[in-house]
Amino acid sequence: MHPIVRSGLAIVAGLVVGSVVNMGLILLGGEAIPPPEGADVTTMAGLKASMHLFEAKHFVFPFLAHALGTFVGAVVAAAIASRRKFAMAMVVGAGFLAGGIANAFMLPAPAWFNAVDLVLAYAPMAWLGGKLASRRR
Repeated sequence: MHPIVRSGLAIVAGLVVGSVVNMGLILLGGEAIPPPEGADVTTMAGLKASMHLFEAKHFVFPFLAHALGTFVGAVVAAAIASRRKFAMAMVVGAGFLAGGIANAFMLPAPAWFNAVDLVLAYAPMAWLGGKLASRRR
């Protein structure tokens, strides 16, 4: 397979698999730490309206979902790519970071969560996943 095609497939696979991990953890988080009483988390409008009810514990699984989704996506991309493995992992991380930035603008989450999420969940996890997968031959 041509290396450019393989790199494109690596990025797409990383984004898809990372997104599945992300969504799985978000769904698991709702079971492990139920939303606050009276919060409607089934729609974006309901989530926006009830965000003020959330406590710090309610942000643990979203952070884990963002960090582990990015990490797994980066590992998958680097594992599939035939060359420039680390770069492919970082492209996946940039994609998830773009989603995180968009999320920070769409949802009125606390500033501390947005800061921690944007600084620690995306680039560091993509870097770690890329380094880990690039070392494996």
